[in-house]
Amino acid sequence: MYLIGIDIGTSGAKGLLIDRAGKVVASASESYPLFTPQPLWAEQEPDDWWNAACKVVRRVLENSGVAASEIQGVGLSGQMHGSVFLDENGESIRPALLWCDQRTAAECAWITERIGERKVLETTLNPVLTGFQAGKIIWLRQHEPGNYARVKQVLLPKDFIRYRLTGESATEVSDASGTALFDVPRRDWAYEMLDALELPRAWFPKVYESPEITGRITAQAAQATGLAEGTPVVGGAGDQAAGAVGVGVVQSGRASVSVGTSGVVFAHLDAPQVDAQYRTHTFCHAVPGAWHVMGVMLMAGGALQWYRETFAPTTDFETLVNEAEGAPAGAENLLFAPYLSGERTPYPDPQARGAFVGLTMAHTRAHCTRAVLEGVAFGLRDSLEILKTMGAPLQELRLTGGGAKSAVWRRILASVFGQPVYTLQAEEGPAYGVALLAGVGTGVWQSVPEACAATVQIAARTEPVPEHVAAYEALYARYRRLYPALREFWS
Repeated sequence: MYLIGIDIGTSGAKGLLIDRAGKVVASASESYPLFTPQPLWAEQEPDDWWNAACKVVRRVLENSGVAASEIQGVGLSGQMHGSVFLDENGESIRPALLWCDQRTAAECAWITERIGERKVLETTLNPVLTGFQAGKIIWLRQHEPGNYARVKQVLLPKDFIRYRLTGESATEVSDASGTALFDVPRRDWAYEMLDALELPRAWFPKVYESPEITGRITAQAAQATGLAEGTPVVGGAGDQAAGAVGVGVVQSGRASVSVGTSGVVFAHLDAPQVDAQYRTHTFCHAVPGAWHVMGVMLMAGGALQWYRETFAPTTDFETLVNEAEGAPAGAENLLFAPYLSGERTPYPDPQARGAFVGLTMAHTRAHCTRAVLEGVAFGLRDSLEILKTMGAPLQELRLTGGGAKSAVWRRILASVFGQPVYTLQAEEGPAYGVALLAGVGTGVWQSVPEACAATVQIAARTEPVPEHVAAYEALYARYRRLYPALREFWS
């Protein structure tokens, strides 16, 4: 028997088929457009997601040669926070507003004032941010009352795919945590908040734990996807929680450090905990009865990509990074502030900007490249330091994302963090995590930790370079002074 994971990302959908041992048998991807009809707006058509999901499922079935009857279960993941507005016929009323849409600042401020900041933080464990779903619903009421009057359901992106697959309106705790309308400690909708905002409770779907079966493939969906009618679909998870399951961050003491375009530090929690200044996100985890805390920097690998495209467009990444290894740790006191697109953790400041500080005639391209790698490592350490103050145990750090493939960057990260980092034999992203959740929900494994223990394997351990650790401790102290010193110029 086999399992399928489907991930509805911002740039495209991914389908993944694994066997009961966790081996990837086939995968497929399908892209779709993102629309920006006005500055700060970001929208997509939910039907584009559905069409892409159908294509990737059909493709993995065809490429694997696996019969639909052999698929034991389906898991769903996707971009978090988006709003899909459905009418009485279950049809999308307008394009979905995405996680990166920034139009709702006024609405978020109104929600906070209406509910009271203390009540919001006690209930949702997070401030009301423009990316979250709550402000988008209020924006629709304020700016498109005709569309608002037609709303009968509000779904998150992956849950729209569930609705099309099963006919069921359902969500699960990890994704619902990012709506700003969810009681994260209680793992259910914040009904008092919904009532205070005059949002009908009936609009919001039933909430499940991530491995629970939420519905089964309908005859219509079977025809569209090639799946067998009646195949179970589990709750799944938001992309970050799903990715954490996929790399085994499902028990106390483990954290993942993702060095993709953005940088994410994600730690498992056995009980809900929050940063006193709310610089991180605390959400329900995809592991039943567990939570997670997450710090996000907006530019990680993206900073290196910008640097290469701007200053070394004819040099490949491997050559550029290997060149940086020839520069000394600390790049001869050259610092790089990686705030090229503003920042989120630890500085929730859209006006923050990037900078090289300390350039001299003695600095070469190798120094500058190393400063970029180190600046990103320092930015990720900012999140780790916050997690430590919260009491989150961080005995084992698992590196993921494109940056984890570089031995040079791994050594820098380990030395900046002052502890070993681990890489995995295979990393397939959120689609893999929800395929494992489908296995838990359908009885292949008895728990999420058991599923990860059976399938996720460590490939390598990278140790800190002893003589670099002290140098980075001193340099990190200077790095921490960059943002406060430069903020007045950016504002």
